[in-house]
Amino acid sequence: MRRPALPNLLLASGFLALAQLMTPTGAAAEARLALVIGQSAYRTVPELPNAANDAKGMTELLGNAGFTVTTASNLAQSEMRAAISDFAGKVSASGADTVALVFYAGHGLQIDGENYLVPVDLDPKREADIPLQGVRLNDMLNTLGALPTRARIFMLDACRNNPFPALSGAGHGLAIVDTKAGAPGSFISYSTSPGAEAEDGSGIDSPYTTAALTVAKQPNLPIEEVFKRIRVAVAQSTDGRQIPWESSSLTTDFKFFGESSGSQPAMPGASSMALASGTRSVEDWRRDLQGKPAMVAYELVITDDTVPAYQAYIELYAQDTRTPRVRTVLERRRQMLAWERATAINTRASFEAYLANWDNSDLAATARRLLLRVQNRNYGVPIAAAAPPVAVAMGPTCPCSTPSSPATPVTPSVAPVIKKRVDDTPPKRKVVETPPKRRPPPEEVVYERAPPPGPPPGAVMQGIGIGIGIGMGMGGRGGGDHYRGDYRRY
Repeated sequence: MRRPALPNLLLASGFLALAQLMTPTGAAAEARLALVIGQSAYRTVPELPNAANDAKGMTELLGNAGFTVTTASNLAQSEMRAAISDFAGKVSASGADTVALVFYAGHGLQIDGENYLVPVDLDPKREADIPLQGVRLNDMLNTLGALPTRARIFMLDACRNNPFPALSGAGHGLAIVDTKAGAPGSFISYSTSPGAEAEDGSGIDSPYTTAALTVAKQPNLPIEEVFKRIRVAVAQSTDGRQIPWESSSLTTDFKFFGESSGSQPAMPGASSMALASGTRSVEDWRRDLQGKPAMVAYELVITDDTVPAYQAYIELYAQDTRTPRVRTVLERRRQMLAWERATAINTRASFEAYLANWDNSDLAATARRLLLRVQNRNYGVPIAAAAPPVAVAMGPTCPCSTPSSPATPVTPSVAPVIKKRVDDTPPKRKVVETPPKRRPPPEEVVYERAPPPGPPPGAVMQGIGIGIGIGMGMGGRGGGDHYRGDYRRY
């Protein structure tokens, strides 16, 4: 007996719908590759048990989301660099429709404005050892950023406390990385705000990874919405002590689970929201928050995670119990934005400006060291932007005065004159054609070298004295090159 076709068809349709709901986004349209690194077994500092658990949980989640996952644990420096290089090779071979994701759990350090991932064999004796023993975050970002991909996603649960006693001058947490400054198509997430330290948590996973494992499973959520919800969840679980942060330059939509097309424009999220939020002033946020319960307003500003939003909340809810925590986040965010500008400009003026406002911060010692470094680098070179107007004003006043410092702009105003009179003058106007009275006649030179009998010694000495005197006088009027050239001829 034949079975009815309709029930079977309905059953098959139900299974198909369920499978589509739980399958990764755009699986047929894009390749997905992931590198998961968990650094737990550090050799010179206490272990991080949660990092291994975080890596295990993310490996399972990403595998279910359609990623081909490479998991690497407890890597020394050479092993970490090799793992990143091998992963970059796989991404390159996979083609331009690839989504590449890197998850890192372990220690991270901020040294001189640069972020470093910490291999398990790192054993620094001073801060200068970190560039030699660590793995620079920007190297990984640039390596993958140079490859044609649909999207690059970086999740860094690396903002834990600094465990190395020799690095007492290192800044807290990680410095800001602006994805908009590099190649488009990147998304980077920190487990906490720049310059802050993340917690290990009381469970088997860190608060950041715990939230990610829960939120990312929700279907049909654009990646920007996923990480906004992660931020709110972590802030709630840590009582506001830890607030994740992200930066995005994505140009396509991405979802961990659900239906979407990678060719669609990005949904309003981190990148587009950052642009929109940048146009919203404190006044705009005050109007939006006015009259709302404090808890509702708090979640709104945490979700937005911008300076104007935090400032408006502090002004409107000055008596709320969460306001001191928001004030701390706001102050640190302003400080880290100033630090990002200072290190990006990397000049004497930029570090002096930072120290003028943040002289007592944890980054002040680093700012002074970098200030000394740029001063040594620019020793004897006129300061840009200040030199041209000073040179114009002072150059004609006293071109022969002695400079008061190596960086004085007087010399640049004189140098073009010297070059023109020596190098650009036609041959017929060279010094050798000056009147005979300015140099000893040829006869005197021959006569000076002839054997006796000859003129009295006084006459010879008198001729030499006159020649040297004239040569030096010409050098004083025309510049050092005239003097040296005439003296060699005599």
